[in-house]
Amino acid sequence: MIIKRDYYLQQLISSKSNNLIKIVTGIRRSGKSFLLFNLFHNHLIETGIREDHIIEIALDNRLNKNALH
Repeated sequence: MIIKRDYYLQQLISSKSNNLIKIVTGIRRSGKSFLLFNLFHNHLIETGIREDHIIEIALDNRLNKNALH
């Protein structure tokens, strides 16, 4: 089952061009990663952003620990 989260997706979409870093906070397993890596990613693709112009880094993954430095 997919929960759409339209309100939060619209918040990201409406502020995507303001040159500020977006921070999504919430309790564990509340859908933050799903919102960014699925819903917002799909929106970017649908609006013409090329796949190779989208960077996704999961900072909780130990394989990405060097991205913090």
